[in-house]
Amino acid sequence: MRHFRLLVLGNGISAYGSYLNMVALNVFVYDATGSALAAGLFMAVRLATSVVSGWVSGRLVSAHDRKRLMVGADLCQAAALLTLLLAPDGMRAGLLYALAVVTGGCSTLSQVALRSSIPEIVGAEHRVRANGLLVTGRSLAMIAGFASSGVVVAQLGYSAAFALDAATFLVSATVLFLLPVRTKAAAPGGGSAEASGAARWTARMLLGTAPVLMAMIAVRAVDGLGSSSHNVALPIYSSSLDPDHPATFISQFWATWAIGNIVAQQVIGRVTKRTGRTPGERAFALGACVMSAGFIVVFCGLPTAPAVLAALIAGAADGFTEIVYVSRLQTAPDEQRGRLFGLSASAENTGFGLGMLVSGALLEKFSPLQVVAAFHGLAIVLCLALLLALLRRGGARGPGVEETARRGTSTVTEGRG
Repeated sequence: MRHFRLLVLGNGISAYGSYLNMVALNVFVYDATGSALAAGLFMAVRLATSVVSGWVSGRLVSAHDRKRLMVGADLCQAAALLTLLLAPDGMRAGLLYALAVVTGGCSTLSQVALRSSIPEIVGAEHRVRANGLLVTGRSLAMIAGFASSGVVVAQLGYSAAFALDAATFLVSATVLFLLPVRTKAAAPGGGSAEASGAARWTARMLLGTAPVLMAMIAVRAVDGLGSSSHNVALPIYSSSLDPDHPATFISQFWATWAIGNIVAQQVIGRVTKRTGRTPGERAFALGACVMSAGFIVVFCGLPTAPAVLAALIAGAADGFTEIVYVSRLQTAPDEQRGRLFGLSASAENTGFGLGMLVSGALLEKFSPLQVVAAFHGLAIVLCLALLLALLRRGGARGPGVEETARRGTSTVTEGRG
């Protein structure tokens, strides 16, 4: 785990740069073009690239060395940011959309490769703890990135923000390159033809013989809808609470949410270590219900203290469900894992992108509470349906996927809830 902690540090540094740039780039696009449509198009291009990249990334991480892919993704993002930084002012507006493609595609590739690699880096028995550390690192990076973005842009300017973000990617790439970690299982004797067959079998598995796993991926896609709704609604709701200081509630919300994420990592790590058991599908469904309910409560117009408490619960449930979900997908054999995470990334990004468009339109006519309750309510309904289906199975193992002896591959079974 010592090497993995260094990897988490490098990943957290690059995540800080990404959150910093998330604010800086969106504001810069609007300032450079003077058009809200152009700013929206920039976000749409990045999200669309992330969706497509999920499918492509699954193939790449199944066929190539994941460590090299992650290093390459970090270097490409650093190079794109430096190109934007060094370009003449007149060319920057045109380069923005190329940057959206590069950052959207490379960030998804890096995420899919890293999640697929964790069981090989730390061992399957430590994957839950490792996933928790990644959640903690990302939560801390989000707090630091969002908190410092306004100061960096206001005091130092856009160029400093872009240079700082490029530097974080270079640090992450250097850490990854120097760490002596294995990110991919040893190739079986069958070579590339066998790996290709495993990839095709993974698609058949998802479509025909792993309904619970497909339902979990569907829940994550609908969670993306819910996440987009509270992201879009939060500035509007915060402004209605305190028109003179609209950023106050937003800051409280995200800081408390991140603390909840960190608490979840600590709790699930200790419970898993003490019991030796990893929470499964039923825990995932329950956690997702609590998370969505918490986000709805945040927008109910409660006093600050209970609203912050709801944000804390939502953040803890969010961190818990992510750790459980990622750990569940990581139980798949290594040659199939990349395709699973690629499909998951595409589903989540599709849900988030679609939710951004729809929730933005709905907020023109409906209140933040109504929009957030509708989107997260849909997630709750889907989670309850999944939970009911799991309970009807009486706690038995779900329909596993077992390759026959003549195919010579390993077995994938649904874990216990």
